[in-house]
Formats: sequence, C-alpha cells, structure tokens
Amino acid sequence: MSQLQEAHSEPAEVGGVSGEYLQSYIERIERLEEEKTELASDIREVFAEAKGTGFDPKIMRELLKIRKMEQHELDEKESMLHLYRQAIGMH
Repeated sequence: MSQLQEAHSEPAEVGGVSGEYLQSYIERIERLEEEKTELASDIREVFAEAKGTGFDPKIMRELLKIRKMEQHELDEKESMLHLYRQAIGMH
C-alpha cells in the first residue's frame, strides 16, 4: 500500500488518539482554510474597487485597525506618536 493510500485509509485509535476525531478536526480546519482564502480574495477585491474610486487602501487598512481598538488603546497610540514625533523634530 502506498503512503497516499495509507493516508486515506480508515481512521484508527493509535496511542490513545482517536483517528476519527482527529480526522474530523483536520477536515474542518481544511474547509475553514479554504473559506479564509476565499474571504481574503474577496477583501482584496473590495480594496481594489475602493482604490478604483479614489480611496487609498493603505489609509483604509489603518482605519480598520483603529476601529478595532479600544479608546484607551487609541489614545495611548496617538500620545506615543505625538511624543515620538516631537522627539525627532516633527511637529
């Protein structure tokens, strides 16, 4: 039996590990990875569409990061940016 055939044989319990459960998890993860790839492609398309209408995708990505932040995190980030800018003479 080839390695490929062995990889697709019936799951077994080996060393206390249930092959059936493990296979189920692996297959679920594979499906989710496929969905993630498709979603990433969809997101790239939306950014391309936005760019085509004049929006800057880099700025949009920054806005998305900011929207995920808690207010105190954003305040801290802005404070540190201001401090660092002052330290290097950028007003």
